[in-house]
Amino acid sequence: MGNRGMEDLIPLVNRLQHALGSAGQSCSLHLPQIAVVGGQSAGKSSVLENFVGRDFLPRGSGMVTRRPLILQLLTADTEHGEFLHCKGKKFTDFEEICREIEAETQRITGSNKGISPVPINLRIYSPNVLNLTLVDLPGITKVPVGDQPADIEYQIRDMIMQYICKDNCLILAVTPANTDLANSDALKLAKDVDPQGQRTIGVITKLDLMDKGTDARNILENRLLPLRRGYIGVVNRSQKDVVGKKDIKAALLAEKDFFLSHPSYKHMAESMGTPYLQKTLNQQLTNHIRESLPAFRSHLQSQLLSLNKEAEEFKQFSPDDPARRTKTLLQLAQRLAGDFEKLIEGSGDTVDTVNLSGGAKINRIFHVRFPYELVQIESDEKKLRQEINYAIRNIHGVRTGLFTPDMAFEAIVKKQLSCLKRPCIKFVDMVSQELISTLYQCINKLSSFPKLQEETERLVTTEIREQESKCKEQVLMLIEIQLAYINTKHEDFIGFTTAQQTSNQANKKTHAGMAANHGVAAPSRLIVIRKGWLTISNLGIMRGGARKYWFILSAESLSWFRDDEEKEKKYMLPLDNLRFRDVEKTFMSSKCVFALFNTENVYKDYKSLELVCGSQEALDSWKASLLQAGVYPEKVAVDEQGNGAPENFIDPQLERQVETIRNLVESYMSIIYKTIKDLMPKTIMHLMINSVKEFISSELLAQLYALGECSALMDESTEQQKYREEVLRKHAALKEALAVIGKFSTSTCTTPLPPPVDSSWIRPSSPTLPKKTSVGVRGHAPSVPRVPSNASSKSTGSLQQIARQHHRAPPSVPRRHLPAIPNVK
Repeated sequence: MGNRGMEDLIPLVNRLQHALGSAGQSCSLHLPQIAVVGGQSAGKSSVLENFVGRDFLPRGSGMVTRRPLILQLLTADTEHGEFLHCKGKKFTDFEEICREIEAETQRITGSNKGISPVPINLRIYSPNVLNLTLVDLPGITKVPVGDQPADIEYQIRDMIMQYICKDNCLILAVTPANTDLANSDALKLAKDVDPQGQRTIGVITKLDLMDKGTDARNILENRLLPLRRGYIGVVNRSQKDVVGKKDIKAALLAEKDFFLSHPSYKHMAESMGTPYLQKTLNQQLTNHIRESLPAFRSHLQSQLLSLNKEAEEFKQFSPDDPARRTKTLLQLAQRLAGDFEKLIEGSGDTVDTVNLSGGAKINRIFHVRFPYELVQIESDEKKLRQEINYAIRNIHGVRTGLFTPDMAFEAIVKKQLSCLKRPCIKFVDMVSQELISTLYQCINKLSSFPKLQEETERLVTTEIREQESKCKEQVLMLIEIQLAYINTKHEDFIGFTTAQQTSNQANKKTHAGMAANHGVAAPSRLIVIRKGWLTISNLGIMRGGARKYWFILSAESLSWFRDDEEKEKKYMLPLDNLRFRDVEKTFMSSKCVFALFNTENVYKDYKSLELVCGSQEALDSWKASLLQAGVYPEKVAVDEQGNGAPENFIDPQLERQVETIRNLVESYMSIIYKTIKDLMPKTIMHLMINSVKEFISSELLAQLYALGECSALMDESTEQQKYREEVLRKHAALKEALAVIGKFSTSTCTTPLPPPVDSSWIRPSSPTLPKKTSVGVRGHAPSVPRVPSNASSKSTGSLQQIARQHHRAPPSVPRRHLPAIPNVK
């Protein structure tokens, strides 16, 4: 029976498979196994049945084995079988086992002779078997029959490769003795994945069916067509014996008598037959398990460590315990409050390096979006002068005014103040929307409890809307406070005298330009407002088409260079009379584009310059920078009476009054803008953001309890229940598997590996895929070239001739790319 210490290792594999099988496919590890490979009708099923000593495998013509059968043989006092898909049911009738295999095969593959890689797991307990784990694979076929798909050969080869390519799989290559061994498909596939022959054991069947006067002595002695691990000959029952219900025990005795009585085999009868094959397989498999056991244990431990924390949490969670539900609810509410605050304050555990979120987006609204909205109000210079003009003239009526009316100043300022309501309300809406987005980002972690997630979302969203309404009321009150009293005694207000002295800003610009022409740069000209890459998209093909340049925006000009080294300047565009407008996105393009233009050609013979930004955020930032530099967006102001652009000032006194009022309004509104830009973020931070944070951390839990459905809130979702059960089952299976390994001593002996032999006579099996047909189905697989059929009966010298004729290097990889395999040795 072989080394008893090594035989004790084999049950370890079976117990591990049983433990891991309960955890589902997620725990399917590549355990040490023996794969039985061979052509159709090669005797694979008979070899397996001889191991068990019973008839239990389906038989018939054509392809019968259409799914892998993982067969675990275990020594026991009683004889029965168990299927993994029929847990708890014992099959004592082996004919019933045969029918169950056929039924389970039909359930997956149907009746069209197709195949499936989903295995059938069968455990056979018997006092007449050694402890072995084998995988019976579909027989290799070349020509599809009946309803079989055209690429049946490739499907079978791929399935076989998925098992035998694993380094911890021993290959049992079954070949009939009455066929040409040099063309054995089983040996060719084994050579593809095991070129050194370290994992391949040859099995020669049907020795009793060889022609009279021929034998396989040279093959079995491993002298002709040698393998590193050699060959073992077996004699199976014939089809007549199977139909006649010949007892397997009698067949094994007949096999023993055959080898003892045959003149060519009697000298090696001790190393032939099914019992010796069982012992050899047991020893080789045991050696392999012993070598792979340490790495296998490490692999299981790494999986167990990754599950420990989550499994401990799930173990402590009792779905039906009210105290546990209450505690979990409290923990989830605290976690939600912590996550929300971290996203707002910017101290999260994980930092998003792709997009802005939470507090970063709100900060951008505070300091980029809101100032941009404010600047848009004061950007239309022509409209402002027109309004001042009409206000002064309407106040004077039919009379000609000698003094600048302060009522005009007050009327324009109040109108400007009223215009602040829209951007301020929009500002509140943007912050409110971002708070809701941040909330959704946090409550996604409550998806395990759908009712709790729904109620939490409703309560917090309601609180945000309430605080949004209060904040809007406060913002409108701030504007009403400013409208209530125009403080012309403010320390930063320039007053009428100073406004008249500084009424002509155009002269200052002209003066600065003249200074620059004489080699003296004005101080504001040296200020760089923004730098960055932009693409000019409307250049013609003759001028190079759309190209990306490095742009520099200063207080006086917009320049662009070839690259960011700023050495080769392409053009400098003055900002005088420059305006910008949005370019609408088309159906075919969603680029972020804006255009620069003025009263004349803005660049060479182009009336406008279309610039493409990399994102919407970059577009908004460039707009804000242009506004800061004094470049305003395009607006066309036409009232109902057709009053468009302001009239030409024919009255010098009126013109001076307009300029004075304009300077006063600009001075006063700059104070207002500065105040609003300071107060708005503070107001929103106090009334909305801090209030919502306080509500989530202090009041949310109380309101959840007030609903009176605390128990219903903590009902798990179906998906969470399945996930929790899967994690606990997998964790328990891994612990059981490690306990099995820990209890077992690995201090056993190992049988040495035979020395290498020349196996170049085996031609690797690497069929080339035929070209696809018009309907996209692969054609029949090509047959493998064959050597003369009498090659197996030649002397030792013929081996050298075959090796010379067919000497070629084996391929380093199989025909197809195979799935990733754990490096278990």
